[in-house]
Amino acid sequence: MSISAENTTHESVAAGHTAPEPTPEEAAQLKELYRDFDRENLIPLWTEIADLMPMVPSPKAVPHVWRWSDLYPLAARAGDLVPVGRGGERRAIALANPGLAGTPYATPTLWAAIQYLGARETAPEHRHSQNAFRFVVEGEGVWTVVNGDPVRMSRGDFLLTPGWNFHGHHNDTDEPMAWIDGLDIPFVHYADAGFFEFGTERVTDEATPDISRSERLWAHPGLRPLSGLDDTTSSPIAAYRWEHTNRALAEQLLLEDEGHPATVSQGHAAVRYTNPTTGGDVMPTIRAEFHRLRAGASTAAVREVGSSVWQVFEGSGSVVLNGETRTLAKGDLFVVPSWAEWSLQADLQAGADSQTEFDLFRFSDAPIFERLNFNRTYIEGRNK
Repeated sequence: MSISAENTTHESVAAGHTAPEPTPEEAAQLKELYRDFDRENLIPLWTEIADLMPMVPSPKAVPHVWRWSDLYPLAARAGDLVPVGRGGERRAIALANPGLAGTPYATPTLWAAIQYLGARETAPEHRHSQNAFRFVVEGEGVWTVVNGDPVRMSRGDFLLTPGWNFHGHHNDTDEPMAWIDGLDIPFVHYADAGFFEFGTERVTDEATPDISRSERLWAHPGLRPLSGLDDTTSSPIAAYRWEHTNRALAEQLLLEDEGHPATVSQGHAAVRYTNPTTGGDVMPTIRAEFHRLRAGASTAAVREVGSSVWQVFEGSGSVVLNGETRTLAKGDLFVVPSWAEWSLQADLQAGADSQTEFDLFRFSDAPIFERLNFNRTYIEGRNK
């Protein structure tokens, strides 16, 4: 059967294999059988198979776009009214997928939120089983302290807080700052694998170094310290800096201009953040990438098992989600549920001073599905 055979259903197949109608005696016995199933907390497969084993994934999560122009003012209002402190711990506002019945989840496996820290505020330290990261679309002045290591947060930086690492944040300026958080909260919750522990009331180190200790040890291209030859589950690099991401993307497009194979498709440069000890993903449950499209460039339509959340870092364009085009601007976030079809289109340059590239950050649950061998991708009629 074709991987994209959405027109075939359990009902359509069953309709071609009609069974004889039960006799009145059999009907009475069947009624009693189902009543006994209920009493023993049993459910027969033949009444549930369409939901349990659909022909293709049929997620409850739906494609959705959240506008930064709406999110940021709401976060700022929360900054005026909601204190940061013990109990709530963070002033973080989760993206709630409209298809997931009021749960604070972007997808069944991924949690995403805008976090807002006011001037001179400190978010106290804690740790949890869930893997987390920060991505900064704008702003400066906050340090996240991960296991005692102060890490500067700046525009375009991707910062890690792997599971069970103590972490807190402090704003050393007179201005607020906001960023997005990504975690595997839903996956850990459904797996009943979550633990949480409070740490210090403030942070263990209020220093404000430009470069964290982990970067000084690990963030040198192609070089691995001999003091750290054991592979680690998550990346030991606390921050992946925008200057390196930007340069890598720019060089891909320059190499394409020179006629060398460097991009994933015409006008589409992309990188994946990796764990230098394994070459794999930065954390065991989360993959992170950055994509850059030239003005006017577009991607092929793709379907993937697993879900992802994207944020526009710079530029403008659109995303087509299950055939519906949504325009996108700086800061906007959108979610792609499992097996939803998506493609990207960068706007054409409108003038000499306009942004010519469309930059997007992406995180997904791909490592989970690859490890379980459930991963599957369909690109423009080509099975992969």
